[in-house]
Amino acid sequence: MFPVPNPVRLLILGIGLALARVGLLDRERAVRIADLSWPRIVTGIARMSKNAVDVAMVGIASGTVAITGVGFAGPYWGLAFALGGGIAGGTIALVSQRFGADAMDELGLAVRSSALLTVVATLPVTAVFWLFPTELISVLSSDQGAIELGAAYLRIVGLGVPFAGLNLIGSRVLVGTDDAYTAMILRASGAVINIALNAVLIFGLDLGVEGAALGTVLSNVVVTGAFALGLSRGSLPGVGAFPVVVDPFGPFLDTETIRDLVKIGVPVMGRSLVWTAAEFPMLAILDSFGPDVVAAFVIVRRIWGLMNTPGWGFGLASSSLVGQALGKDDERTAEAYGNEVIRYAVATYLISAALVAVFARPIVLGFVDDPAAPAVPIAIDLVYVACLAVILQGVSGGSAGPLDASGDTRWTFGSQFVGMFLGSIPLIYIGSVTSLGLTGLYLAFLAETTIPAVLNYYRFKTGTWKAVSRSYRPKTAADD
Repeated sequence: MFPVPNPVRLLILGIGLALARVGLLDRERAVRIADLSWPRIVTGIARMSKNAVDVAMVGIASGTVAITGVGFAGPYWGLAFALGGGIAGGTIALVSQRFGADAMDELGLAVRSSALLTVVATLPVTAVFWLFPTELISVLSSDQGAIELGAAYLRIVGLGVPFAGLNLIGSRVLVGTDDAYTAMILRASGAVINIALNAVLIFGLDLGVEGAALGTVLSNVVVTGAFALGLSRGSLPGVGAFPVVVDPFGPFLDTETIRDLVKIGVPVMGRSLVWTAAEFPMLAILDSFGPDVVAAFVIVRRIWGLMNTPGWGFGLASSSLVGQALGKDDERTAEAYGNEVIRYAVATYLISAALVAVFARPIVLGFVDDPAAPAVPIAIDLVYVACLAVILQGVSGGSAGPLDASGDTRWTFGSQFVGMFLGSIPLIYIGSVTSLGLTGLYLAFLAETTIPAVLNYYRFKTGTWKAVSRSYRPKTAADD
C-alpha cells in the first residue's frame, strides 16, 4: 500500500508544537489536531500530485492544446466533488456528533443514507457526460482541437463520477470517527494507482487524454470497493481495523436523517458548486486572452491544489473535533478547537507559500516540454499571486471547519458565492475588456480567498454556529 510519509507528520506536528510553545495553541490540542490532520494533508498531496501529473503527462504527450482541453473538462469533473462533497459535508457533521455521543445506530443510518443520496445525485451527471460531451465543452471554447480532446476526456471520466462521490463519503466517515489515517491510506493509494495507470495508458498504450480519463475511473472504482469492504467488515486486509462497522443491509431511508443530510449538505454542495460554476464563465473569459493564458491558468490551478492541501487536513480536523465536542455539549472546547485550527492553518500556509514562491519557475517548467513557451512567464507570475492568496485560504478554510461541523453551512456557501461571483469573475472580465489585462486575473486570485476569509471569520467569532448545532445533535446527547 501507500508508504507512510512520517516527515509530513513531523513537519505538521513541529509547527503545532512551536505555536504551543509561544502560547498560540494548547499543546494537547495541537497534538490531536496534528494527528488528525496530517493524514488528510498527505491524501491531498497525493491526489493533487495526481492531478498535476495528469496535466504534465498529457502536456508532454499531446502538447498544450491537450492541457487546454483537459482544463475545459475540469469544471464538469468538479461536479462529482461538488455533489459528493456536499453530501459528505452532511455526513461528517452527523457522523462526528453521533460518534462523540456514542450513538452508533444513528451513525450507521447516516452513512447508508449518505451513500444512497450520492448515487442518486451523481448517476444523471454520468449520463449527461456520456451523451453530450462535445456540446458541453463547446460551451467554453471555439478551439476545435481543445473541444475534441476535452470531449474525449469528459465522456470517459464521467463514468467515475459516482465512485468519486462515494469515496468522499467513505473518507468523511473515517475522519469523523477519529481515523484520518486509514482514509489517507486508501485515498492516497488510489492516487498512486491512478498515476501508475496513467503512465501505462498515456505513454505505453498511447491513449492520450482518454488514457488519463480511464486511469481516473479505474482508480476510483478500486478505492470505492476498499471503503465499502472495510466499513461493512470493520477491517480491511493489509490496512487493519476500521473505527466503526456499518451494516450494509440496514435501513437506508429515514425521513429525519435524509432531511438533516440535505439541509446541511446542500449549502456545502452549493459552496463547491460556486467554484465549479464559476470556472465556466472564468474559462470562457480567459479564452478571449488566448490559449497560452488558459494553459497557464490550468497549470497554476494544479499548483494551487497542491498548495491548498493543508486546508484539507485542518478543515476536516476542525469539523471532526468541533463536531465531537458539540456532540458532548461541550461548546467551550469546540470553540477552542476552532480558534486554534485557524492559527495552525495560517502558520502552515505561510511556510508552504514561501517554499513555492522560491521554486516557482522550476515548478512551472515541470508542466511543459518547452521552457520558452509563452505560457511559462504568465504561469510564474500567477504562482506568485497564488502564494499570497493561499495564506488567506488558511483563514477561510479554518473558519469554515466549525461552521460545517455545527451545520451552519449556508454562511460558508454565501461567502464563497460572494467571493467568486461578486469579486473574482468581475475582476477577470474587467481585465479582459480594459487595459487592466492580466492584472485583473491576479486580483481575481486574491479576491477569491480574501472575501470568504473575512466573512467566515466574522461568522465564527459571532458564535452563532453553536446555537445552530443544537438542532442537529443526536437524540442521545439531547436526552442526557
